[in-house]
Amino acid sequence: MFERIFALKQHGTTVRTEVIAGLTTFLTMAYIVVVNPSILAETGMPLAAVAAATCLAAAFGSIVMGLAANYPLALAPGMGLNAYFTYTVVKGMGVPWETALGCVFLSGVAFAVLTLVGVRQLIMRSLPPSLFAAVGGGIGLFIAFIGLKDAGVIVSNPATSVGLGNLTSATVALSLGGLILIAVLQALRVKAAILIGILAVTAASWGLGLTHLTPGAYRPDISATAFKLDVGAAMNLKGGFGGALLEIVFVFLFVDLFDNVGTLAAVTKRAGLVAPDGSVPRLNKILLADSAATIFGSLMGTSTTTSYIESAAGVSVGGRTGLTSVVVGLLFLATLFLAPLVQAVPIAATAPALILVGALMMTAVLEVDWHDPVISLPAFLTLITIPLTYSIANGLAFGITSYALMILFTGRARRSDWLLFVLATLFVLRFIYLAKV
Repeated sequence: MFERIFALKQHGTTVRTEVIAGLTTFLTMAYIVVVNPSILAETGMPLAAVAAATCLAAAFGSIVMGLAANYPLALAPGMGLNAYFTYTVVKGMGVPWETALGCVFLSGVAFAVLTLVGVRQLIMRSLPPSLFAAVGGGIGLFIAFIGLKDAGVIVSNPATSVGLGNLTSATVALSLGGLILIAVLQALRVKAAILIGILAVTAASWGLGLTHLTPGAYRPDISATAFKLDVGAAMNLKGGFGGALLEIVFVFLFVDLFDNVGTLAAVTKRAGLVAPDGSVPRLNKILLADSAATIFGSLMGTSTTTSYIESAAGVSVGGRTGLTSVVVGLLFLATLFLAPLVQAVPIAATAPALILVGALMMTAVLEVDWHDPVISLPAFLTLITIPLTYSIANGLAFGITSYALMILFTGRARRSDWLLFVLATLFVLRFIYLAKV
C-alpha cells in the first residue's frame, strides 16, 4: 500500500526511513504547539482552544500535502503570519479576532483560485528572488524583536523609543538562559533543541515558583475557536474597516506565497526532487494543499498555515516522499491531547524560541546580491521596515515599490515586468490611503 501511494522504491527510500524522517521533522517544529497559542492568545483568543486548533491545522495540512502531492513538506501555522495577525491586525488595527480569521479564510480561498488560474505562478516570476529572501529576513527580525520584548530584554523608552530592560529580573534571566541552552543544543545538532529549551525553562519557572501548574483533567476542547470566524465582516458586509481588510487579506496572501515558495525551493533542492529543467513536479498540487491547509486552519481557529522550513530536517535524514509528511501529521494529532497543557508554559519559555527562530530566518539574506544597488536597496528597505514599523505589509510595500522604481529609472525594466508595476501602483495608492485615514 505504501509503495502504491508514495512510490518509495522510485524515490530510493523505505518505510523505516520515512518514519524516522517524519519524527525528526516533528521534533524540530513541535515548538509551534506552544509558541503559536502564546502569540494568538494576546488577541483574546482562548489559549487552550488555539493550541488544539494548531495541532489540527498542522495535522490536516501535513497529511494532505503527503497524500495529494507526495512531498516531504510539513505544514503548521506560520511564524511571522501569526505575529502579523496578532500585533498588526488585531492589536494594531483593532480588528476583532473573529474577523481576522475570516480574512485568513478569504486569503486561503484566493490562494486556491490564483493557483488554479495560474496567477500565483505569474506573481512568483514577476518578483526577484532577493525580495523573497528579504521578506524572510525581515520577518525573522520582526519575530526576534517580539521575542526580546516578551523576554523583557527590550522595553519601551520615551527618549529613545526602545531601551534595555532589567537583566537582573528572574524572568529576563530565565529567558536568556533558555536562549543560550537552545542555541547550544542547535550547535550540537539536537533535533528537538527548541522544544527542549521551552520545556527546560518551563520546569525552572515552576521550580522557582514563578509559574504555577494547576492540576486537573485536560481535554482537547476546540469549541471556543472552531467555526468562530466572521467571513461576513471580512468581506465588509458589516463593520467599517473598508479597504483595511482588503490589505489584510492581501498581506496574508503574499506572505504565505513568499514563505511557501522559499520553503519549497529549499526543501526540494535538498531532497533532489527538482526536475532537470529546474521546475518542481506537481507544483499545483503542492500549492493547492497549502491553500486547503490555510482554509481548514481558519475554520478551526488559527492564523495562516504554511509549509515549514524545518521540513529540511526530515529530508536531511532521508525523507523523500509524502509518507514523511503523513507521519508528521499523525504525530500532531497525538499531540492534540496534550495541547491544553500549554497554559502552564510561561512567556519566559516561549520568548527564547521566538528569538532563535528569528535568527534562523536571517539566513535568507545571504541570497541577496548586496553589491547591486538595484537589488540591495529594495531588499534592505524590506528587511528594515518590517520590524521597525511593526508591519510586514509596510516591508512588502517599500520593497516592491522601490524595486519597480529602480529598474524603471536605470533602464532595466522589461515588458514582462508589467505585473510588478501594477503591484507597485497598488502599494503607492495604499500609502495615499493610509495618509488620509
